[in-house]
Amino acid sequence: MTFEEECQGLLDRYASCYRQGDAGGCAAIFALDAEMYSAFAPPAIGRQAIEKAHEEWVREGAGDKLIEVSSAGRSADLGWCIARFSEREAENGISVNVLARQPDGDWLITHCSLTGA
Repeated sequence: MTFEEECQGLLDRYASCYRQGDAGGCAAIFALDAEMYSAFAPPAIGRQAIEKAHEEWVREGAGDKLIEVSSAGRSADLGWCIARFSEREAENGISVNVLARQPDGDWLITHCSLTGA
């Protein structure tokens, strides 16, 4: 499996949790000390703050959240991916993510920046 496919799988899991209204599941793809910067909310530092931000977002309803990785790369245990996201007709954007391989071999997001399109 390519790194881009691994990133897509991680973001597919996130989108599935988002569509189901599972803020904790959304936050689970982030490292414990992750940082998320968004045009849609104040900065969220740490998985708990990221989950709190998602609680509001998933309450607003997002039955059609889609995310598609457009590019990705890695070197050893650090990686990055850029992805396009969409939900509802009016909310589209780009996410830029830094990922780190965890001791169990899984990848988690350590830094995320979300911008509107």
